[in-house]
Amino acid sequence: MESTRALSGDEGGGPPGGEVVDVLARLVGLLLASSGEGAHRIERSTRAVAAAFGCRASLVMVPEGAVMTVSKGSGRAVTVTVRAVPEVFRLDRVVALKPWLASVEGGELSVAQAGAGLRRIEEQPAPYPWWVKLIGIVLFSLGFAPLMQPTWYEIGSTAVLAALAAVLAVTADFVPRLAVLLPLLASTLVSVVTLEVFATDAAHGGPVLLMLPALFFFVPGDYLSAAAAELAAGLMTTGAIRLVYAVFLLVQLYVGVLLGVALTGSSTRRLFDVVAVADLPRWALFCGWVVFTAGTVLAFAVPLRLLPVLLGLVYLTVGVQSLVTKAAGEMAGTFVAAVVLAAAANVLGRRPALPPRLVLILPGFFTLTVGSLGMRGLTTLAGGHVIAGFTDLLKLVTVVTAIAVGLTTGAALTARRADLRAA
Repeated sequence: MESTRALSGDEGGGPPGGEVVDVLARLVGLLLASSGEGAHRIERSTRAVAAAFGCRASLVMVPEGAVMTVSKGSGRAVTVTVRAVPEVFRLDRVVALKPWLASVEGGELSVAQAGAGLRRIEEQPAPYPWWVKLIGIVLFSLGFAPLMQPTWYEIGSTAVLAALAAVLAVTADFVPRLAVLLPLLASTLVSVVTLEVFATDAAHGGPVLLMLPALFFFVPGDYLSAAAAELAAGLMTTGAIRLVYAVFLLVQLYVGVLLGVALTGSSTRRLFDVVAVADLPRWALFCGWVVFTAGTVLAFAVPLRLLPVLLGLVYLTVGVQSLVTKAAGEMAGTFVAAVVLAAAANVLGRRPALPPRLVLILPGFFTLTVGSLGMRGLTTLAGGHVIAGFTDLLKLVTVVTAIAVGLTTGAALTARRADLRAA
């Protein structure tokens, strides 16, 4: 997180204390870095902390930065520019930030104590070693695989492909330059191995359906829905920029698949979209969500103690989506599931012992499988299957909108009056 500072305003009094401004700037940096759900809640938290220290704060935001103005009484205002790259890979910091915010807003911490606590959160090591994160990414992909094709072959191929992608993802933690091209490199590697080793028989399903579970960790479904939620909340700049960034990540994955086609000397016609005959028993499909949720916890550095409540929200989301889809269609099922998930996360998030809304929503949100539709549509188009490709892309737009509006509706229905006044 980087920040710059400048003074402005009248001479009616002294500016806010440097310690207060430093705490607020670092807080904004942490909130920006964990804004995978959207940036629309950052200003509310920042204003509350500033008020606890007798100051006023206002923000002008873009997804990767913010200009914060802090004032105290009628004195000069301090303007700080904060930059932080948004991601959702260290949710342990999001969990630790919740009790810190509660203590500051409750007047339990001095500025010095608040700064020291924030520094501990920033510097705390990841809760799991690199090899546990690698296992988490593989489990995350394996749990998602039956959604693409409920076959044992899909699970077996995903185990190998996800392990390759996970090695790249973990390596990028140690080689930051690799992170810039990570989606492109991962999709190229997965594409080459899939086309050369696993997509040799049409009876096993389309190549893209074999690739997608291993690439799901890199698919920007969270950014797409966060962008839609920000646009719905009236944050045009942050929503539009995040939407462009999500599309850019999606295109990287798409180009990587095409590079794999070129490197193997294959034809794009191999990118057909045919689902194999299901051979997984129902118990395997049911248990898949346990594997998926455990993988989410390990891959995104969520404390292990939260696994039961996250698993409950996953099954709630899946159950609601399945029941409503049977009764009223897929879009209605997705919308209602998003409403229920957001409402449940809002209510549970008020309990001091439970994590904030973002952490509670994330696993259930992933079950709604947004970004994979865009990837599937682009690759299907590249394979020359125009109608099917555009059908998937149109479905992506409607599903993203349904999820974003559903999450916003669920949050609004369960919001407290104080939160509505502060919005």
